[in-house]
Amino acid sequence: MSLQQLGYIDLPRHAGKSGFDHAATHRGNGRMYVAHTANDTVDVIDCATDRYLYSIPRLTSVAGVLTAESRNLVFTSNRGEDTVGIFKTNGDNKPAKVKVGHRPNGLAHDPVRNILLAANVGDPAIPGSTTASVVDVDAGSMVASVLMPGRTRWAVFAQQQNAFFINIADPPGIAVIDARNPAKIAKVFDIPSAGPHGLDLDVETQKLFCACDAKMLVSLEARSGTIIEQVELSGAPDAIFFNGELHHLYVAIGEPGLIDVVDTDEMKIVATIETELGAHTIGFDAERNKVYALLPATHRASIYYDQG
Repeated sequence: MSLQQLGYIDLPRHAGKSGFDHAATHRGNGRMYVAHTANDTVDVIDCATDRYLYSIPRLTSVAGVLTAESRNLVFTSNRGEDTVGIFKTNGDNKPAKVKVGHRPNGLAHDPVRNILLAANVGDPAIPGSTTASVVDVDAGSMVASVLMPGRTRWAVFAQQQNAFFINIADPPGIAVIDARNPAKIAKVFDIPSAGPHGLDLDVETQKLFCACDAKMLVSLEARSGTIIEQVELSGAPDAIFFNGELHHLYVAIGEPGLIDVVDTDEMKIVATIETELGAHTIGFDAERNKVYALLPATHRASIYYDQG
């Protein structure tokens, strides 16, 4: 088993420092939305034809992107202006913006209540700035701010449990917020490895996958927080995506530039693919079993097909 490289997609050159960050695909329109942090834009890719379409501007230091399938929405976390952006996949691509906490990054969405959670990185020099902002998408306003126990990373939502899960770098853990009462933390799961970073969920088994800076992948039960297994990775990870059809987890590693492919049934690495130094983030097209490594040095995306 391996990822078969299909080619590259040239993306706009970087206008400033930094490169790319999170990406998300909307299965309904077959488009991937890529946070191009260096350009304050979201670059849009057509996954059916693997070509760059256009960019959505004026999203200052955009860090996170998330799609809401049933709502036909795209969300962005705009770290440089302390806002989240909200726009329709079939609209004019002019995001409405909602003020949230300090330096938003991770995003998670409850499609039933239409509530967006933004995990804010905060600033060590500003006490109490590491928070989670809860946004009522219909109203276009922040309705709650929840103090986090440490620096936040990525976040996910579990519909079966009505729960948001937020990675906390230090002390290492996962904060859980009940969407029915989102104004406080319901519980915190301890993680036995330093620096929880990437986070994803196996919806079928309700198993969380937490990729940690200490080069470890931790799997745990999402309901109880019970640790199931740990796997050593090839380097310090960032973005991860779970392929529920093939039971593969893709882990982006910026140094030296790799993607670890983990078989989540056996919890072992079954392939390691070279990408490019600094390629710490990826995108995933579940409809076509394709993985996109975002390459900051050459401002392009490398396309891979998972052969299963």
